[in-house]
Amino acid sequence: MSPENFDPAVAALLSAVAVAPADVVECAPLSGGTYNSLLRVVLRDGRRWIVKRPPSPRSGSTLRYEHDLLRGEASYYTAVRDLPGVPVPRLVHVETSAEPPVVSGLVMTECPGVPWHEADASLTPGERARSRRELGEAVARLHTVTGSEFGYPARPFGPAAADWRSAFTAMTDAVLNDAVVYGVELPRPVEEVREVIAAAGDVLDEVTRPVLVHFDLWQGNLLLAGAEGARGLSGVIDAERMFWGDPVAEFVSLSLFDDIEKDADFLAGYAAAGGDATFTDSVRLRLELYRCYLYLIMLVEAVPRRYSSEQSAWTRRHVGGHLTASLDAVASAPAGRR
Repeated sequence: MSPENFDPAVAALLSAVAVAPADVVECAPLSGGTYNSLLRVVLRDGRRWIVKRPPSPRSGSTLRYEHDLLRGEASYYTAVRDLPGVPVPRLVHVETSAEPPVVSGLVMTECPGVPWHEADASLTPGERARSRRELGEAVARLHTVTGSEFGYPARPFGPAAADWRSAFTAMTDAVLNDAVVYGVELPRPVEEVREVIAAAGDVLDEVTRPVLVHFDLWQGNLLLAGAEGARGLSGVIDAERMFWGDPVAEFVSLSLFDDIEKDADFLAGYAAAGGDATFTDSVRLRLELYRCYLYLIMLVEAVPRRYSSEQSAWTRRHVGGHLTASLDAVASAPAGRR
């Protein structure tokens, strides 16, 4: 996209921070996002920004929790802007529109580096171990940030919940209702899934502090930079799916389809920076509940996003299998849990 052919909405976002098309030397779309659109903007003075916008309201391809999703990302970067030792983008501008107001665009600084999954195969064992420790330390620092209420900042389900159990119940109910709306075939009937999750709800009462949770810390949202042999964590990005809740929920995407307890380097960094990495029966049960929630999102979003037949088959088979395993783990959790 050349500067003279800017989308008017992009031009308006840049104009809000006193940047004209003539000030831009590069404006290019970025791939990798599955919901919002991303542009890299490079200015003549060397500044490098990311412009992020949500899909059109007319697209009709949203799950209920995705309402005003960019508000979460803006809230995340605002909450951590003074937190040392965590490489996150800095907000340059937050655009709001409509009534009631929604966040219709973000301008933020670009973190250096490449997505971890693109560099992973070339990492040395030492680089990988060091980067996982650095990630553990960063996540522990992020988990020192607390909010005033549980759930998503945009409150897509109505007024803020009084406690974490209520908030998480609203989150899971919403995605299960989306499954019904979009006609998604889950590996277990919707009401059975709802009952299994509800039956373990008492364990959520142990969570009394609303902690900052990114909830999408897979390798695509983690950047690495540096010379070969000395690469390390350089960016924690795409925080749009954040919520205020249980820090244990973070471990799901950090070890997607795997077991965070096997990640000794991450856990060492997490503990060294003050994070609590003690895996009691209660913590393991909560972790399985949060796995259920993420797997449900992954299964349900496949329909409104119109996955290809190959993508849909893989999602049903692979994600559906993991959802079944987590539901079984929740249903068979020990009664004491401590």
